[in-house]
Amino acid sequence: MKFLFIHQNFPAQFVHLAPALAARGHQVVALGVTSRSPALPGVRYVVHRPSAKAEEGASGPGFAPDWPAKQARAESAAPAMQALKAEGFVPDVVFGHPGWGEMLYARDVFPHSRHLVFAEYYYGAQGGDAFFDPEFQDRNDKLEALKRLRLKNTHLLHALAACDEAVSPTEFQKDRHPPAFLDRIRVIHDGIDTQRFKPNPHARVELTKSQVALQHGDEVVSFVARQLEPYRGYHIFMRSLARLQRLRPRARVVIVGGDGTSYGAQPPPGKTWKNIFLEEVKGALDMTRIHFVGQVPHAVLQQLLQVSAVHTYLTYPFVLSWSMLEAMSQGALLVASDTAPVREVLEHGRNGLLVDFFNPEALADTVADALAHQEQLRPLREAARQTVVERYDLQSVCLPQMLSWVEARPTLAARASR
Repeated sequence: MKFLFIHQNFPAQFVHLAPALAARGHQVVALGVTSRSPALPGVRYVVHRPSAKAEEGASGPGFAPDWPAKQARAESAAPAMQALKAEGFVPDVVFGHPGWGEMLYARDVFPHSRHLVFAEYYYGAQGGDAFFDPEFQDRNDKLEALKRLRLKNTHLLHALAACDEAVSPTEFQKDRHPPAFLDRIRVIHDGIDTQRFKPNPHARVELTKSQVALQHGDEVVSFVARQLEPYRGYHIFMRSLARLQRLRPRARVVIVGGDGTSYGAQPPPGKTWKNIFLEEVKGALDMTRIHFVGQVPHAVLQQLLQVSAVHTYLTYPFVLSWSMLEAMSQGALLVASDTAPVREVLEHGRNGLLVDFFNPEALADTVADALAHQEQLRPLREAARQTVVERYDLQSVCLPQMLSWVEARPTLAARASR
């Protein structure tokens, strides 16, 4: 079979699936905008180059400021697909992430292919990230915010209407989508390599700037996010630290994440969310025991999670981070926010500890208590790893499910053009 993957940041969620298909003898091509070709065996990578409009998020009309960017990517991806078609590559399966617009014309270029969509997240007013955190709600008329929110799904609706089937990593993410499309979406997680991400009592982390070495037995509290921003609870975490330091004077806090913004509103001009909330609490903190390490290589992150006495994970009701499952796979003790995507995986007192997202005092108390009772809470660590092995293991659970799904040959009736 012939497979075409579409993702602006390929390989992303397809990092395991694409080479696995190639290893099974399929012809695999990927389309993205990243200039450096990912080194995936058997996968041909094709670059398309959107116009400058793809970066002009503020130039759109009305309440859809990012629509020109989505359309610019679609206008760039379509000719790249046509060029593949002209050279004789017509995929049996087109599998793409619609989040940046590249999927908009995929059905028009390949009308007879089976079209699969990675349904990562659908924005809505109830039960999700929008309006969850009152500190960052739109201060204008709520109706105006709702208008923008509805139009934000435009390109996602196009992709859902045109696809044959879709997949979401979690039940929470699936259920965010409109009821009319739910029977088209199945749940298969991307998968966690539990043989790579496993406990290691000999792990060690060197913080070179601080000249500190961390190992098992140390009171290490880790916090990890792609960017240090409100969506991942960075502001709540920072507000918990003064109390935590009073309760556990030997604890060291290691914070991993960049200074940018991946989700939600941008900070005020000239500022970063990281510094805004650091400055808010800095005067009450012993900064010699708090270590900002920026974005680190995955191997270093793995070692950090292996030495962590407590790993704190906070999130809005939004996409669940790989880092949480990787931490669980490595036997970390999770103290996490009591929000819907987390509750799908963590059960309080069985394989982790849950706290109210908006309560930094409860967060500090729970982390401090976990540090004080590490041996008594060992069963939670073991149960956390077992949860990931049983439900999210890459090789034995998720990848076989995904391969079975994408390699299926649906009936002609099921492949009627949309």
